[in-house]
Amino acid sequence: MTDRLYWALILVFCANAVSADEPAGRKAAALTAAGDSGQPPETAVYFTRPAPAGEAQVSAVRQGDAEIPLVVVRGTPYEMGRQLGKALQQQITTFIPPALQGVCSQLGVTEEQLQEVWSRTAAYADDRLEQELAGVADAVGLPLRTLQAMHAVPLLMPYSCSSIAAWGDATEDGHLYQTRNLDWSLEIGAHDFAAIVIYVPDSGIPHVVPTFAGFCGAHTGMNFRGIALSEMGDASRKEAPYFVHAPHFTAFFRTMLYDADSLTETLDIFARQPMTKRYHFVFGDGQTDRRAVKVRAHAPEPADRRLMIWKDNDATDEFAPNVLSCVVYNDEGRGAFPTLKSGHGKLNGESLVKLANQIPIKGGNVVNVVYDATALKMWVTYARGTEEAYQRPSVLIDLQQAAGLQMEVKSKAAAP
Repeated sequence: MTDRLYWALILVFCANAVSADEPAGRKAAALTAAGDSGQPPETAVYFTRPAPAGEAQVSAVRQGDAEIPLVVVRGTPYEMGRQLGKALQQQITTFIPPALQGVCSQLGVTEEQLQEVWSRTAAYADDRLEQELAGVADAVGLPLRTLQAMHAVPLLMPYSCSSIAAWGDATEDGHLYQTRNLDWSLEIGAHDFAAIVIYVPDSGIPHVVPTFAGFCGAHTGMNFRGIALSEMGDASRKEAPYFVHAPHFTAFFRTMLYDADSLTETLDIFARQPMTKRYHFVFGDGQTDRRAVKVRAHAPEPADRRLMIWKDNDATDEFAPNVLSCVVYNDEGRGAFPTLKSGHGKLNGESLVKLANQIPIKGGNVVNVVYDATALKMWVTYARGTEEAYQRPSVLIDLQQAAGLQMEVKSKAAAP
């Protein structure tokens, strides 16, 4: 039998099978409709969602006249996302759609363009983040594409932040303290939907992310092995278009929080991440390597300028000779050094809260965080309304107590 005859017989057989059941036109209509459900095709459900598993532990911490939700989630990435979405459903549905519309207007882009940006960068990022986003979307009832579009916003919008890490001989108790100022857009209103999320994954290291309702990426965070992460954007909007065929830092920060149990491992993970644009980072380790580094990672740049890593008291540091032992910092020239020098040996959480409040970019100070990466505590301050973070009181959180966990603190000596 020739191939042509074979396929002719197959077509005849299929045609007869259709006509034996019902007319071809009716059969085609039935296949493109929603079947017995009576739903029009555009509302038909074509896939199942995993069953809910577990519920978040929800409480609140008081910051002056505001209460910030403190949400503890456990399980797989999808399960944690679903728990988080259910816990913050009202805040997410109130905040995300209008904020996304406002951002699109401000940037002059469409939601579809933001979705395209996220699809490209997420293709290079940690799948656990996408699974968590799917869980949030399923719990909240928003389209997954809406959350994805909102997660592309930090990649496209400019911001300018600061960070300081001090440890060992620079601090009164030898603990590693690390700050993070997020100087961003108050107009988006994210600070009025503040949330602190503690993740306790089935596989990976528990970690905390000071964030906003509906955001699963991490602009900062600390895990329960004492790894603290801070970021500072160096690229202006004029430098767009950015390189989006790479994971955004808010995605690979989550990878580090899940997987890094030392500064060495943090830098190993970081070395595998191409940059989307120009950044500074401060990475601290309060328990294993007991030190921090400042990183400048720029794309695009000449190869010999693309990545710079500075330790403490480094004569090659961009701020030398204004450097100190057991201190690294990037304040973008806003005057932190005199306070760090005069307080050297006496620095602690409270003094670094005060210093963080002295060096933000006023007019856009959204969040200030200070981590005690040795004792696993955190001071956090969110803006509220038009009152910026540096103008408001901070709240201290014992993270192990909040999560109901007791992690063994490593005692390895600091690396040279």
